[in-house]
Amino acid sequence: MLRRLCSSILIPLSAGLLLASCGGGQDHAGEIAATEAAHIGPAADFTLQDLDGNDVSLSDYKGQVVLLNFWATWCGPCKIEMPWFVEFQRQYKDRGFTVLAVSLDDDIDPIASFVEEYELNFPVVWGNEETAQKFGGVVALPTTLIIDRDGNVVDSHTGLVSKSVYEEQIEGLL
Repeated sequence: MLRRLCSSILIPLSAGLLLASCGGGQDHAGEIAATEAAHIGPAADFTLQDLDGNDVSLSDYKGQVVLLNFWATWCGPCKIEMPWFVEFQRQYKDRGFTVLAVSLDDDIDPIASFVEEYELNFPVVWGNEETAQKFGGVVALPTTLIIDRDGNVVDSHTGLVSKSVYEEQIEGLL
């Protein structure tokens, strides 16, 4: 599904800034994407299942700041940022913050071992193309949306961005 979408994407920016994304899988190495226009406005609700089969909806987190991350187990940049998200969850959860990770893997099987290996301490759900389309489509991984307490997408990042960018955005909304 998403492997089709992530086939050698180059999105030129007028500034020429490109961020690596979708790397790490054998057929994904070296793929590039750029930060693109954010889907700003009310976040589309969705309900997906977590790894235990429980329904999880984005609306369950209204009133919290949410870092909504679209990722996959084969995505190299995703593997870099997951430890940051574990730290953010630990650091900010008591202030009304959560990470919600939507895996776009084609198969659910590798997700559980990834969650265990990276000791993910936040909700992880198995997504699909329909969910990605609700946010204007996910052209590359990782794609991360920052959602405020009112349920509005206030920023969007495609590709790997620095940890400090996320920290500033989270702290600015808490």
